[in-house]
Amino acid sequence: MSMFSIFSVSGSAISAQSQRLNVVASNMANADAVAGPDGQGYKSRQVVFQTVPMGSEASSGVRVNAITESNEPLRRVHNPSHPSADAEGYVTHSNVNPVAEMVNMISASRSYQNNVEVMNTAKTLLLKTLQMGQ
Repeated sequence: MSMFSIFSVSGSAISAQSQRLNVVASNMANADAVAGPDGQGYKSRQVVFQTVPMGSEASSGVRVNAITESNEPLRRVHNPSHPSADAEGYVTHSNVNPVAEMVNMISASRSYQNNVEVMNTAKTLLLKTLQMGQ
């Protein structure tokens, strides 16, 4: 394993965490969404990562394998005066849990920052190595 493969691994992890942050942002934006006229509400999405072992592909590290929808039932709130209420007076909301999404966002953000720090440390080490050779 060369020193340069660290940049490949950390770069792939940064890209994967960026996608995770985008999915979290989409979930948060739709946390209070109400089901449309077709009755289909917004379902929370989650990113599924896959590790890519060394030597199996051009770049090793992490990649997004899939983005899955939650199987949790949509939230139903009794509000007969709401324009989107069904015949029983219930309004269907998304199944996004804002607290869980905030935790997910903090975790993704910290992972992103950690990988940036790994790249910066590797860069510093390479520069120090080059300076030793002068």
